Amino acid sequence: MEPSGLPPIAGREAEILALVQRPGPVAAPGSNLRLGGLQSAFACALHMHQPTIPAGADGGLISHLQYMQEHPGEGDNHNAEPFAQCYRRLVDILPRLIAEGCNPRIMLDYSGTLLWGFEQMGRGDILEALRRLATDPALTPHVEFLGTFWGHAVAPSTPIPDLKLQLLAWQHQFAAQFGLEALGRVKGFSPPEMHLPNHPDTLFALVSALRECGYRWLLVQEHSVENPDGSPLSRQQTLLPNRLVARNAQGEEVSILALIKTQGSDTKLVGQMQPCYEALGLARQPLGGRTVPALVSQIADGENGGVMMNEFPPAFEQAHRRLAAGEGATVAVNGTEWLELLEADGVRADDYPAIQAVGQHRLWQRLGDRRGAVALAEALAVLQAEDPGFAMEGASWTNNLSWVRGYESVLEPMQQLSAAFHARFDPLVAADPAVTRSPAYQGALLHLLLLETSCFRYWGQGTWTDYAREIHRRGEALLAA
Repeated sequence: MEPSGLPPIAGREAEILALVQRPGPVAAPGSNLRLGGLQSAFACALHMHQPTIPAGADGGLISHLQYMQEHPGEGDNHNAEPFAQCYRRLVDILPRLIAEGCNPRIMLDYSGTLLWGFEQMGRGDILEALRRLATDPALTPHVEFLGTFWGHAVAPSTPIPDLKLQLLAWQHQFAAQFGLEALGRVKGFSPPEMHLPNHPDTLFALVSALRECGYRWLLVQEHSVENPDGSPLSRQQTLLPNRLVARNAQGEEVSILALIKTQGSDTKLVGQMQPCYEALGLARQPLGGRTVPALVSQIADGENGGVMMNEFPPAFEQAHRRLAAGEGATVAVNGTEWLELLEADGVRADDYPAIQAVGQHRLWQRLGDRRGAVALAEALAVLQAEDPGFAMEGASWTNNLSWVRGYESVLEPMQQLSAAFHARFDPLVAADPAVTRSPAYQGALLHLLLLETSCFRYWGQGTWTDYAREIHRRGEALLAA
């Protein structure tokens, strides 16, 4: 934690961007896998998050995990310590499997608010476990940390200027806790709620920000993307990396590689290691005039629910022991490792199928050759008039939850605070980048990032929107000071 009590979310922008933009492989040189002889692989990720809420002593900002510990009689708050153990347990499981001759892999996604919460709570046991996973040379070939937004914001309804602030804040937090060398290996991105923007300008901004922050790929939900002709991804495509192309209203394009998460959001898929058993039945897939092993990709909450708390560890160990006893045709991998192995084998980025965000084919058809924000807005208005179900709110792990409708009471203050923050600080930072080191900048930034946390909408009206209003009030007061 910073001396001011603020989390380490800003102040080292130039140093961090120089580090993460370095070219070259970061995972394949240490990998003990080779593509030759492989038929299939699977990649599993665990998503870990607890929001920061104004519910501590005298309304202080604390982790929701701390609130759970302090109020064990409310709801399922009695799970606070089981959750805490879930956050650290891979440091026990992986060495045991490696000592048995297994070759395990896991990807880990921790929100910035959760990482800060561990510090606030004094949970050195969890932080030390994560530090080992991030830095111990005996473990780093088996573990990949994925980047995410610091405040667990959902990208489609986050103000565009704040996307890069969220990315950089998480990179600051991770570097402060685990070191720059560990941050240099973080090349995959896990979108909170698997929420991918489909508005062209928002997606273009997100992919551009990801590339600027050194990311090389991201996880996307199967139904949140489509082929350029509007058709859903084929079964074969979901077993390959794809190239997500983002085009804005001006016709500019940027792209990034994507691994496809399939089959909805059921935590049992990872909790019972379904991706492993699915991969065991798969064969190599054609790609760019060659064949490559099929890849099953999946992510789930790492702590939430009985399956993940209780069934995942033995299922994870059993699956890897089965692989170790098998013929070696199916392996566990991590995302960056897999993409770098394919690249070393001669696969180029343009060999991967091009995809786009869902609904964009209809938009491009309506837009035709016109360009610009006005033409885009007109095309969207026509499509929405023709089909009230047509939306550019993005797509996430579920199709039955809007992150926009009914949450104007959170979204409007969020937009207002963002506009006020940038009006005050953007000119100052442009004149002197060292402004990002000041407590005034970091305190206002903290409240902006927190206000964008998805939990203030996911959990519905009531206490959680009250939390958002209080964070907005404090952020406004800081900006007015």
